[in-house]
Amino acid sequence: MHSTPDFRRRRLSVLLAACSLAGMVGALAPVAARAEAAPWPNRPIEMIVAYAPGGGTDLIARLLARHLEKELGATIVVQNKPGAGGAIGFAELARAAPDGYTVGFINTPNLLTIPIERKTTFTWKSYDLIGNLVDDPGAFTVSQSSNIDSLATLVKYAKANPGAVTVGTTGVGSDDHLAMLLFEKASGVKMTHVGYKGAGEVRGALTGQQITIGAINVGEALAYQKGGTPLKFLGQMGAARAVLAPNVSTFREQGYNIELASLRGLAAPKGLPEPVRKKLVAALAKVVADPQFKQQADAMFAPLRYLDPAAYAAELERGEAGFRQLWKEMPWQEK
Repeated sequence: MHSTPDFRRRRLSVLLAACSLAGMVGALAPVAARAEAAPWPNRPIEMIVAYAPGGGTDLIARLLARHLEKELGATIVVQNKPGAGGAIGFAELARAAPDGYTVGFINTPNLLTIPIERKTTFTWKSYDLIGNLVDDPGAFTVSQSSNIDSLATLVKYAKANPGAVTVGTTGVGSDDHLAMLLFEKASGVKMTHVGYKGAGEVRGALTGQQITIGAINVGEALAYQKGGTPLKFLGQMGAARAVLAPNVSTFREQGYNIELASLRGLAAPKGLPEPVRKKLVAALAKVVADPQFKQQADAMFAPLRYLDPAAYAAELERGEAGFRQLWKEMPWQEK
């Protein structure tokens, strides 16, 4: 059977169209492959902070974000997810995709105590640890106008007025809350707990004279003082006097064997691709070693204590064991 000229022309057109389409697909294939293999990071990174703006974690997170942006070559957006003593932010970080585009701060003891006191969707093992940055001792502070000027005068007043002393903290199970309970036990007084979403809110309540005591970490309190907040220290909970506050005596020096601090470190959802994890770890280590970063952290009174992922994990494991034992002896959950 012979084909007609019209049939041959139509067949030729179909063949030419097919060749053209194949050429387009061939040309697009390398582009798609290049997009798929684009090196991390190639879009903005979210940094979750589990507390309200204005607290110590929020301040160091925003400073760190600026420095990490230079190291990683990507925009980093700080997102505050406060509430439930940090549990809301910790849970959101744990369930995020482990692709390197979500990182966040994890804080002790809340990260360790919350899963002990109630059922959660996270533990400290839900994350790939990037490294710890800050180790900030707890402290008791009061308004500058307060007649209370030491732990001794606090005890005297609290014994004379059971339950009248209100203590603002960043939530149930926080280092501040545990310090209050330990102090009650050691001194034989009864105080009233008031939880907030972050240290910034505690500061506001203290300056507004809505609470008697602000349980605020040393670095945070010093930053607030520098910013003009009229508060004074009653004591701090480090093992020794803080370098940033050498004139503030420890609880131990005043006769109360209480030592508590807040570790603040960077983590990501468990399961990061190894090249991404290594890049994040290396970038954080480089930032912490940068003299400019150290100077800026000192200026905001952030007591730096860098721990690499292995050392950080060991510290969290020890802390968890200690808080589990404390829970057996003195459950801190409020009724």
